Amino acid sequence: MTNEQQRLLVFAGSYAEAEENGVYVYAFDEQSGTLTLTDAVADFKNPTFLNVDADRKLLYTISETVNQSGLKVGEAAAFAIDTKEGSLRLINRKETVASTTCHIQRDANSRYLTVTSYHGGMIGLFGITEEGAIGQELDVKQHVGSSQHPERQDRPHPHSSFYSPDGRYLFVSDLGLDRIVTYRLDEADHKLIHHAEISLHPGAGPRHLSFHPNGKFVYVINEVDSTITSFTYDKETGQLTTLATVSTLPSDFDGENSCAEITVSSDGKYVYGSNRGHDSIVVFAIDEQTGALSLVQHISVEGGHPRHFALTPNGNYLLAANRDTNNIVTFKVNKSSGQLTFTGNSVSLSKPVCVIPVYLTM
Repeated sequence: MTNEQQRLLVFAGSYAEAEENGVYVYAFDEQSGTLTLTDAVADFKNPTFLNVDADRKLLYTISETVNQSGLKVGEAAAFAIDTKEGSLRLINRKETVASTTCHIQRDANSRYLTVTSYHGGMIGLFGITEEGAIGQELDVKQHVGSSQHPERQDRPHPHSSFYSPDGRYLFVSDLGLDRIVTYRLDEADHKLIHHAEISLHPGAGPRHLSFHPNGKFVYVINEVDSTITSFTYDKETGQLTTLATVSTLPSDFDGENSCAEITVSSDGKYVYGSNRGHDSIVVFAIDEQTGALSLVQHISVEGGHPRHFALTPNGNYLLAANRDTNNIVTFKVNKSSGQLTFTGNSVSLSKPVCVIPVYLTM
């Protein structure tokens, strides 16, 4: 940790029409757990997922646009972050893949962006210029196939892409195929090379995943059947091996539910997942020897449809983005027990679906 002064900013993406504010910036007060709006950006349709490069003070977002043929396509935009003002300045925007996108990810060396198209069933690899702008399209991978659920899994639906800790592999959770597809990042040819696949149980619907900080375990949240599947990970071969699957719901809950986000705490002790329908965060303790999960808590998100949440970098707070109640809610984290407590604080904004808290130097 340097002696440079840092500021904790929170970036939020949302469902929005182009003329509405869609990307928001907040200053986060860690004493009180309150959010204060510092900037909001319009002119982007559905900037629903963000990625922040803290070192270079850059923000990347997906959005939707219409191409010359009048078809809906994916778009990405790059912004420079002014830490002191808590504001954004557009660097560039660029069409990405031939269908709307739901997720954006950046490799550890900030050379590449990957965008994921749920409806188009594809992953796109794009360069990042030296200035931090969205660069050229380098590769597109199209998934094919289907799985068990007649409506949700009649075709491929990749939902996210996450890099391995060493950056060699990219893991794509495909909800429509009940598979995690692994690509190797070929930095010489700037391509994604198909490396491996692992199938989950039929009807799972994998959505997002999170690596344990020890690099030995991976946890995947399954949207369709409201479960979390744990895997061991071999960093040499890039292979996943299934360990176990647990429900994210209380045993007495019989309503409609789908899962969304998952994250492992930076100390490796707990995993958090979001339930949409039960409208809760579920907390599990992790056995650091075996990777096994044991239930700690279900807590209301104080809203509806928590499509995304995040822990602050120091792990002291969790912020939940509730799409249907138009609020971001803050929770205090008890690091010894993993349990969450509602701070009483929330901030109102339209249809938030992504929240990224980041320390930035002043």
